Amino acid sequence: MVALLDVWLVVPDEAPPYTVWLSAASCAALLLRRPLPFLALVLAVPGFFAGWAQLAVMFALGSLATRKQCHWHVWVGAALVWCCRFVLWPWSEMLALSWRMHVLDAIYGVIVAGMPVAIGLLIGARTELATRLAELAASRDRERQLHAQAVRAEERARLAREMHDGVSHDITLIAMQASALSAASADDETRRTAATIRTLSTRTLEELRTLLGVLRSDAEDGPSPDLRDLDDLVRNAGVPVRLTADDLPDTLSAQVSAAAYRTVQECLTNVRKHAPGATAHVDVTTSPEQVRVEVRNGAPCASADTPLPSGGGYGLAGLAERARLLGGDVDTGTTPDGGFRVRAHYPVT
Repeated sequence: MVALLDVWLVVPDEAPPYTVWLSAASCAALLLRRPLPFLALVLAVPGFFAGWAQLAVMFALGSLATRKQCHWHVWVGAALVWCCRFVLWPWSEMLALSWRMHVLDAIYGVIVAGMPVAIGLLIGARTELATRLAELAASRDRERQLHAQAVRAEERARLAREMHDGVSHDITLIAMQASALSAASADDETRRTAATIRTLSTRTLEELRTLLGVLRSDAEDGPSPDLRDLDDLVRNAGVPVRLTADDLPDTLSAQVSAAAYRTVQECLTNVRKHAPGATAHVDVTTSPEQVRVEVRNGAPCASADTPLPSGGGYGLAGLAERARLLGGDVDTGTTPDGGFRVRAHYPVT
């Protein structure tokens, strides 16, 4: 619009019609300045040479310099614009000028051609600088993330050392004492109880070693529980369990499988602690979109001989947090017969 206004204001009344049409064509060529900047400049040059479209050709040259920077198209375009400003049409008018006017035309030609190139190069340099600054900011963010990961890795390693030095030592002593009790006792019930304690202690040590491996590696690439091992979990749960499970899909991720396994494990532990004598029902159903785990039990049928330590309610909270991170959910509540129910849903992918 500015180029059209420039042509409309400067064209004299007695101007030849072809100069007006060439000037209008130069303004129309600006529509190509973004997709085809060099072609737009070439099409705008005749309207400046034989017409009045000076601003149009300057806009075209500036767009070319902005997009091509130091490409040879820019210098060829600048030379064309300079020639259009220095060489006058018709030739008779140019030959009639004095040498002083030729020098002035050369100077003005440098200004007309140089100013769009300078502005285009400046805009391109600013764009490149902004890109470099964005890359630098991204690099700093990655550096901060790597530093945070290093700090977390150091903290995880420290936690792993403390757990290994404290917890594993005590569990090993429990397993050794249970073995000694099983060998020294003459009572069958006592030997069975001691053997159960030793089995649970050994399994806890294996779980602890897996956890320590994950902590030390700072990644979840160590051995993880698998939902396909539910049969072993149910067999050694210490409570009556009725298991119903579908075939697991091949697209089930290791994180979802481990989360579903931990859900069943935590629920069976709670049944053993809070509902002695009750039968647990474990249902695992799958679909192309999700894995559904439901564990329910009836009211306790007997009181525990020795009260087990309370977990403080953090087990179910941890299950809910794990499900939330995976895009699933956990729902808990009581049943009409006085029991308890846990339902968990996990996406397959």
